[in-house]
Amino acid sequence: MNDPKTNQPEKPTAAPETAQRGRFRLWLSRFSAAHFLIVLVLVLVIAPFVEVIRFGKFVETVLLTLMLLSAVPAVGGGRRNLTWAIVLVIPALVARWTHYTWSERVFPEAGLVPILLFIMFVVLNLLRYILRAPRVNSEVLCAGIATYLLLGLLWAFAYILVARLAPGSFVFTAGPASSQSMVGFTGLYFSFITLSTVGYGDIIPVLPAARLLAMVEAMTGTIYMAVLISRLVALYSSAQESREGESPNEKERPQ
Repeated sequence: MNDPKTNQPEKPTAAPETAQRGRFRLWLSRFSAAHFLIVLVLVLVIAPFVEVIRFGKFVETVLLTLMLLSAVPAVGGGRRNLTWAIVLVIPALVARWTHYTWSERVFPEAGLVPILLFIMFVVLNLLRYILRAPRVNSEVLCAGIATYLLLGLLWAFAYILVARLAPGSFVFTAGPASSQSMVGFTGLYFSFITLSTVGYGDIIPVLPAARLLAMVEAMTGTIYMAVLISRLVALYSSAQESREGESPNEKERPQ
């Protein structure tokens, strides 16, 4: 269609393109949240068996790579957050595969720091999404559960890092000798036991850095659950009040 002033074809408006981008971002957010949670659960379920199978280190590295890559679109928040996620995940992947390939030549501590930074970035973005959500839906629930699991994973890497930097940070009072080192699934186990404030006593932090980490994780787990539940209840109550405030004609109006 021509413009009557210039007699030239009108330029298409950007509204359809903007709407299409919005729908794509919404679809990407929903896709990433659900699948990211599935990947996290898969990693946690397989973790206890990785250390006893052949090529266990390779399987562990592949699972961690899959988890890190699936976390990139889960951060959401637009192009800036996606760019930062890519910038942070590349060093984490390089460090992990470098340590797997040349484990005897590379300091393992160097491979843990980029992973810790990336997981912290993902946790902060998921928390922001949960706190800013206008209503409770499946995506908010998936993000809440994924954040809790990520907190346990974050502290697991932190415990492993502290144990490598300061040997003797933890004392083992039970279990076979092969599992009495803060590596792999042992770090994951101690992290989630501390996060849930269970505390069986089979692993005891003795050095100040290890005790500080355990103390902060226990408080974080308790505060997170309280904040998450109160936030979900507030969103649900707000939605219920909005429905009750609608007139009968508005409720019966087709969508």
